[in-house]
Amino acid sequence: MPLTGTIRVPINSDVDIVKARQSGREAAAQAGFSHTDMSLIATAISELARNILRYAKHGEIVIGHDDNSGKQGIVVVARDEGPGIRSIEQALQVGFSTSGGLGLGLPGVRRLTDEFEISSKPGRGTVVTIKKWRA
Repeated sequence: MPLTGTIRVPINSDVDIVKARQSGREAAAQAGFSHTDMSLIATAISELARNILRYAKHGEIVIGHDDNSGKQGIVVVARDEGPGIRSIEQALQVGFSTSGGLGLGLPGVRRLTDEFEISSKPGRGTVVTIKKWRA
């Protein structure tokens, strides 16, 4: 998938979560998304970046534009080399959390986006790829 206008945001602190969120909002604005969709994209990026920081301590968010057969979209890849996710099925259940949180992060991200893909290997890290297409 050829991405254009790729932005990479290393995630190492809370400040980086804000940078990633702002970068996603700006990329969505450039792609012509509505204010509502810009907020949804920024929220999804926040959740992914927060998970990187919480579970892996560092990683990166990559944001790009995708033009799929004339459809404008934003693609976000959240990548880390942390402990990985033991059970993706459990992690995607609303209310499941290994950190004592509300368990809304990954299920919420999946609901906010049009496409959601996750791969994880215990001890090797996690990659989450999301896409939002402009209506």
